[in-house]
Amino acid sequence: MKHEEDLIDFLQQDAELMNLLRTVATLRLPDWWICAGYIRAKIWDHLHGYDTPTQTDDVDVIYFDPTQTSERIEKELEQTLYQRDPDVPWSVKNQARMHHVNHLPPYTSSTDALAHFPETVTAIGVRLDSNDELILAAPYGTQDLLSLQVKPTPLFEVTSSKHSIYLKRLEQKNWGAQWPNITLQQSSAY
Repeated sequence: MKHEEDLIDFLQQDAELMNLLRTVATLRLPDWWICAGYIRAKIWDHLHGYDTPTQTDDVDVIYFDPTQTSERIEKELEQTLYQRDPDVPWSVKNQARMHHVNHLPPYTSSTDALAHFPETVTAIGVRLDSNDELILAAPYGTQDLLSLQVKPTPLFEVTSSKHSIYLKRLEQKNWGAQWPNITLQQSSAY
Protein backbone atom coordinates (compact mmCIF):
# COMPACT_ATOMS: atom_id res chain seq x y z
CA MET A 1 0.00 0.00 0.00
CA LYS A 2 1.78 3.10 -1.24
CA HIS A 3 -0.82 5.59 -2.41
CA GLU A 4 -4.12 7.11 -1.30
CA GLU A 5 -5.96 5.06 -3.92
CA ASP A 6 -4.49 1.87 -2.43
CA LEU A 7 -5.67 2.93 1.02
CA ILE A 8 -9.20 3.64 -0.24
CA ASP A 9 -9.34 0.30 -2.05
CA PHE A 10 -8.11 -1.52 1.05
CA LEU A 11 -10.65 0.15 3.32
CA GLN A 12 -13.50 -0.38 0.85
CA GLN A 13 -12.73 -4.13 0.96
CA ASP A 14 -12.92 -4.23 4.78
CA ALA A 15 -16.31 -5.79 5.57
CA GLU A 16 -16.32 -4.69 9.22
CA LEU A 17 -15.60 -1.06 8.35
CA MET A 18 -18.17 -1.02 5.56
CA ASN A 19 -20.82 -2.40 7.94
CA LEU A 20 -19.98 0.27 10.51
CA LEU A 21 -20.16 2.98 7.85
CA ARG A 22 -23.55 1.72 6.69
CA THR A 23 -24.77 1.72 10.29
CA VAL A 24 -23.68 5.33 10.84
CA ALA A 25 -25.15 6.36 7.48
CA THR A 26 -28.61 5.37 8.74
CA LEU A 27 -28.44 8.29 11.20
CA ARG A 28 -28.34 10.74 8.26
CA LEU A 29 -26.02 13.09 10.13
CA PRO A 30 -24.64 16.16 8.39
CA ASP A 31 -20.95 16.02 7.42
CA TRP A 32 -20.33 12.71 9.25
CA TRP A 33 -17.17 10.56 9.31
CA ILE A 34 -15.70 7.55 11.09
CA CYS A 35 -12.24 8.75 11.94
CA ALA A 36 -9.03 8.75 13.94
CA GLY A 37 -7.65 5.72 15.77
CA TYR A 38 -9.99 3.10 14.36
CA ILE A 39 -8.94 3.94 10.79
CA ARG A 40 -5.27 4.42 11.69
CA ALA A 41 -5.16 1.02 13.46
CA LYS A 42 -6.62 -0.77 10.42
CA ILE A 43 -3.91 0.66 8.19
CA TRP A 44 -1.05 0.07 10.64
CA ASP A 45 -2.23 -3.50 11.31
CA HIS A 46 -2.18 -4.19 7.58
CA LEU A 47 1.24 -2.58 7.10
CA HIS A 48 2.59 -4.68 9.99
CA GLY A 49 1.14 -7.87 8.49
CA TYR A 50 -1.15 -8.59 11.44
CA ASP A 51 -3.90 -11.14 10.86
CA THR A 52 -5.82 -10.21 14.00
CA PRO A 53 -7.05 -6.61 14.23
CA THR A 54 -5.85 -4.47 17.10
CA GLN A 55 -8.59 -3.68 19.60
CA THR A 56 -9.38 0.02 19.65
CA ASP A 57 -10.88 1.88 22.58
CA ASP A 58 -13.67 3.32 20.47
CA VAL A 59 -15.02 3.95 17.02
CA ASP A 60 -15.01 7.73 16.63
CA VAL A 61 -17.95 9.17 14.73
CA ILE A 62 -17.83 12.89 14.08
CA TYR A 63 -20.36 15.14 12.41
CA PHE A 64 -20.96 18.86 12.03
CA ASP A 65 -24.31 20.38 12.98
CA PRO A 66 -24.16 23.96 14.31
CA THR A 67 -27.96 24.01 14.82
CA GLN A 68 -27.96 21.40 17.62
CA THR A 69 -24.84 21.45 19.76
CA SER A 70 -26.09 19.80 22.93
CA GLU A 71 -23.88 17.00 24.22
CA ARG A 72 -27.11 15.22 25.15
CA ILE A 73 -27.85 14.72 21.44
CA GLU A 74 -24.46 13.06 20.96
CA LYS A 75 -25.25 10.63 23.79
CA GLU A 76 -28.64 9.85 22.24
CA LEU A 77 -26.94 9.16 18.91
CA GLU A 78 -24.45 6.85 20.65
CA GLN A 79 -27.35 4.97 22.23
CA THR A 80 -29.03 4.60 18.84
CA LEU A 81 -25.81 3.17 17.41
CA TYR A 82 -25.41 0.83 20.42
CA GLN A 83 -28.94 -0.45 19.80
CA ARG A 84 -28.07 -1.16 16.17
CA ASP A 85 -24.64 -2.67 16.93
CA PRO A 86 -24.08 -3.26 20.67
CA ASP A 87 -20.63 -4.81 20.25
CA VAL A 88 -19.06 -1.58 19.01
CA PRO A 89 -17.63 1.01 21.44
CA TRP A 90 -19.22 4.01 19.72
CA SER A 91 -18.11 7.58 20.45
CA VAL A 92 -20.10 10.37 18.76
CA LYS A 93 -19.03 14.02 18.79
CA ASN A 94 -20.53 17.04 17.05
CA GLN A 95 -17.55 19.05 15.84
CA ALA A 96 -19.65 22.21 15.85
CA ARG A 97 -19.16 22.27 19.64
CA MET A 98 -15.77 20.60 20.09
CA HIS A 99 -13.81 23.81 19.54
CA HIS A 100 -15.06 24.87 23.00
CA VAL A 101 -13.65 21.70 24.54
CA ASN A 102 -10.33 22.22 22.73
CA HIS A 103 -10.16 25.99 23.44
CA LEU A 104 -9.97 26.93 19.76
CA PRO A 105 -11.87 29.17 17.34
CA PRO A 106 -14.98 27.53 15.84
CA TYR A 107 -14.44 24.83 13.25
CA THR A 108 -16.09 25.29 9.87
CA SER A 109 -16.68 21.60 9.11
CA SER A 110 -15.78 18.11 10.23
CA THR A 111 -12.77 18.15 7.92
CA ASP A 112 -11.63 21.40 9.51
CA ALA A 113 -11.96 19.69 12.88
CA LEU A 114 -9.85 16.75 11.63
CA ALA A 115 -7.16 19.28 10.66
CA HIS A 116 -7.02 20.27 14.35
CA PHE A 117 -6.36 16.73 15.62
CA PRO A 118 -2.89 16.32 17.24
CA GLU A 119 -1.25 13.89 14.77
CA THR A 120 -1.31 13.76 10.98
CA VAL A 121 -1.93 9.99 11.15
CA THR A 122 -5.02 10.54 13.30
CA ALA A 123 -6.40 13.34 11.11
CA ILE A 124 -8.14 10.90 8.81
CA GLY A 125 -11.78 10.03 8.25
CA VAL A 126 -13.98 7.97 5.96
CA ARG A 127 -17.66 7.95 5.08
CA LEU A 128 -19.95 6.68 2.34
CA ASP A 129 -21.40 8.66 -0.52
CA SER A 130 -24.92 8.07 -1.86
CA ASN A 131 -23.59 5.22 -4.06
CA ASP A 132 -22.10 3.34 -1.10
CA GLU A 133 -18.60 4.34 -2.21
CA LEU A 134 -15.97 5.26 0.33
CA ILE A 135 -14.89 8.90 0.60
CA LEU A 136 -11.65 9.82 2.38
CA ALA A 137 -10.86 13.00 4.30
CA ALA A 138 -7.18 13.49 5.07
CA PRO A 139 -6.28 17.17 5.55
CA TYR A 140 -2.56 16.33 5.62
CA GLY A 141 -2.70 13.57 3.05
CA THR A 142 -2.01 9.90 3.68
CA GLN A 143 1.76 9.69 3.21
CA ASP A 144 2.58 9.86 6.94
CA LEU A 145 0.04 7.16 7.69
CA LEU A 146 1.27 4.90 4.88
CA SER A 147 4.95 5.44 5.73
CA LEU A 148 4.33 4.85 9.46
CA GLN A 149 5.52 8.35 10.40
CA VAL A 150 3.80 9.92 13.42
CA LYS A 151 4.08 13.72 13.21
CA PRO A 152 2.26 16.60 14.88
CA THR A 153 -0.20 18.64 12.88
CA PRO A 154 0.69 22.34 12.58
CA LEU A 155 -1.37 23.27 15.65
CA PHE A 156 0.72 20.89 17.76
CA GLU A 157 4.15 21.71 16.28
CA VAL A 158 7.19 22.07 18.52
CA THR A 159 6.85 25.87 18.43
CA SER A 160 3.23 25.68 19.57
CA SER A 161 1.90 26.02 23.09
CA LYS A 162 -0.01 22.78 22.39
CA HIS A 163 3.11 20.73 21.60
CA SER A 164 3.14 19.27 25.12
CA ILE A 165 -0.30 17.75 24.40
CA TYR A 166 1.16 15.97 21.37
CA LEU A 167 4.12 14.69 23.40
CA LYS A 168 1.86 13.50 26.22
CA ARG A 169 -0.31 11.61 23.74
CA LEU A 170 2.74 9.87 22.29
CA GLU A 171 3.70 8.76 25.79
CA GLN A 172 0.20 7.69 26.84
CA LYS A 173 -0.72 5.92 23.62
CA ASN A 174 2.57 4.00 23.47
CA TRP A 175 1.84 3.09 19.84
CA GLY A 176 5.35 1.73 19.33
CA ALA A 177 4.58 -1.22 21.62
CA GLN A 178 1.75 -2.35 19.32
CA TRP A 179 3.24 -1.22 16.01
CA PRO A 180 7.06 -1.41 16.29
CA ASN A 181 7.72 -0.19 12.74
CA ILE A 182 6.33 3.31 13.31
CA THR A 183 8.59 6.32 13.73
CA LEU A 184 7.62 8.99 16.24
CA GLN A 185 8.68 12.51 15.35
CA GLN A 186 8.84 15.50 17.62
CA SER A 187 8.01 18.02 14.88
CA SER A 188 7.05 18.14 11.22
CA ALA A 189 7.63 20.34 8.21
CA TYR A 190 4.06 21.58 7.64
